[in-house]
Amino acid sequence: MVTLSPASIVVIPFPFSDLSGTKLRPALVRAETGQDDWLLCQITSNAQIDPAAIRLTNAELSQGALNRVSYVRPMKLFTANLNLIVKRIAILNNDTFKTILTAAIQSLQQNMPK
Repeated sequence: MVTLSPASIVVIPFPFSDLSGTKLRPALVRAETGQDDWLLCQITSNAQIDPAAIRLTNAELSQGALNRVSYVRPMKLFTANLNLIVKRIAILNNDTFKTILTAAIQSLQQNMPK
């Protein structure tokens, strides 16, 4: 079983948005939600896919390594059970993790009714 904590980067079968299937992809662990479920967000290598994406390089990691420059999509969220996680490949440094959380909070605040 994989040991997780917020800021971990893991490999998981990521669902397509139409739920027609999955693809093994990296994801950022955001928070534990209980009963071995975790809130995750997508990591992609395609910067153009999301204007809100935050760039990640190995310089932003406190442990592990990425194969290439990647981009976290702070609002592309889903929950997954610990048993679905294939492996942990890295851990973000605290400053980068806080930046990603702040971006998500700001996005949610922009969508609040006035």
